[in-house]
Amino acid sequence: MSQHSKTTSSHYDYNKVFQFIEDKGQELYGPQFHIYEKDITVIHKLAAYFLKDEVICQKHHIDLNKGIMLTGPIGCGKTTLMNIMRFLSNQENKFILRSSREITFEFIKEGYDIIHRYSRGKLYHTEYRNYCFDDLGTENNIKHFGNECNVLAEILLSRYDLFVAGKLNTHITTNHSATELEQTYGNRLRSRLREMVNLIGFDMAVQDKRK
Repeated sequence: MSQHSKTTSSHYDYNKVFQFIEDKGQELYGPQFHIYEKDITVIHKLAAYFLKDEVICQKHHIDLNKGIMLTGPIGCGKTTLMNIMRFLSNQENKFILRSSREITFEFIKEGYDIIHRYSRGKLYHTEYRNYCFDDLGTENNIKHFGNECNVLAEILLSRYDLFVAGKLNTHITTNHSATELEQTYGNRLRSRLREMVNLIGFDMAVQDKRK
């Protein structure tokens, strides 16, 4: 860490940021939503990224040119937090949260146009969008007219090319480890994900907040 990063402080008041997150969480999910002390580090990193706080991101080795992969066990609050983070993003960095399973169901109904939609936009119209693919790894390979397709893998590979071209960012939530993702999607995609996203993870021993 450079001397500059040690002495320069963020211009954000994170006590106020955390209060905003808690207020927004209770507005969206009810009074049972709370920020837990053991989750502060993860939430601090996420908030710094979506606020584009260069000082804090540099401290935690977060690349603002990449997306986010948020990992952790079932029920730790990944989807909830990413949904709240949409309200911290400026217009340029807004993203759409989509369930990986729902995308595969869309593929069953509409076919290969879905891969184009979630990478380059609607067919014949270029409209690059930032997405968060929620619960990556919970969907199954889907057959369309007898042809098996790993829909999310194809979408992510297409988005990698656009990421390299500086067109968009991709965010992901997943319960899977890097090894499990490689088993599901292959080494080719895993190596590209390393380039595309910053890894931010909950402790795997964190409690299930749904209980």
